[in-house]
Amino acid sequence: MKIFTTLLAFALLFANAMAQEDIAGADTIRKNALNVYFPDADNYIKKEIQFINYVRDLKEADVYIITALEETGSGGMSVTVFMVGQHNYSGMNDTIRIVASPDDTDDVFRRKAVNILKMGFMRYVLRTPLSEFFEVRFTQPVKETVETDKWNNWVFRTSLSGSLSGERSYKATSLHGSTSVNRVTEKSKFQNYISYSWSKQKYQMNDSTYMYSDNNSQNLSIYYVKSLNDHWSAGFSTGMSRSSYGYYDFSYRLTPAIEYDIYPYSESTRRQLRIMYEVGYNYFNYSDTTIYNKMTEHLALHELSASWELIQKWGSLDFTVQWRNYFHDWSKNNLGASLYMSVRLFKGMNINFSGSASIVNDQLSLPKGGISDFDIITRNRMTQTKFDYSGYFGFSYTFGSIYNNAVNPRFGW
Repeated sequence: MKIFTTLLAFALLFANAMAQEDIAGADTIRKNALNVYFPDADNYIKKEIQFINYVRDLKEADVYIITALEETGSGGMSVTVFMVGQHNYSGMNDTIRIVASPDDTDDVFRRKAVNILKMGFMRYVLRTPLSEFFEVRFTQPVKETVETDKWNNWVFRTSLSGSLSGERSYKATSLHGSTSVNRVTEKSKFQNYISYSWSKQKYQMNDSTYMYSDNNSQNLSIYYVKSLNDHWSAGFSTGMSRSSYGYYDFSYRLTPAIEYDIYPYSESTRRQLRIMYEVGYNYFNYSDTTIYNKMTEHLALHELSASWELIQKWGSLDFTVQWRNYFHDWSKNNLGASLYMSVRLFKGMNINFSGSASIVNDQLSLPKGGISDFDIITRNRMTQTKFDYSGYFGFSYTFGSIYNNAVNPRFGW
């Protein structure tokens, strides 16, 4: 019995020593891993890419990641990932692109993204002790020929949606449909968009009184842009529309435009400073006599706008300012600005702000007969104003361990 007890104790001590050795080895591997600042990494990425340390502080990172999203001509999404090395990896910068087609499900896209990100990290991991644990495989034979695009970059899309809600004193129904035809290449961009929207609400004010609110709009828009060089573009927009909210039964517009980007268009995923000028014609057939005693109107107008977009390691910025006025009366104008900003102030502190504001002097379609109190309350029709604005502000502060590797999905918390 004593011999059995001695052997059992020895086995347990040996197993414990081996376990401690495994833990120490695993911890050594983790300490030797690449420190990466990747604030956009979700749980799936952290679970699938475990050979790096996800750190919360930019200063502690060997590599920091900046991402930029753009819509592709086919209606999919292109994510540009900027990998920037610092400290011992200073000067090791890379840019990779992840493209999702409109048919890709979320799972298909995230698997594709993880595979591409893994390949992007390899040049950095190669300089760490972890490189000995990797092997490279190629899983698909290369085709000898390249299939041509039978659609020649043309993309067609249609959608239809509806909603229904209600309770004892309120009911709402809506229907939305759209069709688009797009062709986007490096040299030109053509977009055609048709949409229809209808909604109706029913309000029970008391046992015998009901109020109804309805809204509908139709729109046809065509845009064409031609790339002239890496800074200049020219094009036009045209379209027809109808809007019960805006008090017009029919509207037609045609506006040629030209744009200059201070930075090369090739740098659009990191920075843009675009200046655009439009001049054109606008026709209105109003739903009712306007406050200016008009039922129809032929108008000439122009618009000047500037947009500044930045994506840097400190955060991102998107600011636009625009001016529009009608030539027949320069007092009929509109000056607007919008701003989105996300900034990392210091370790753990981030602020987010978005807002827009306009000085409004161009509400030419307002009806002479005025607007009912019910329409004002329900926001069913455009109301007279000299300004409009909206805004949002938020901040977050995080402190503690610089590592953020663990993923635990239990309880969904």
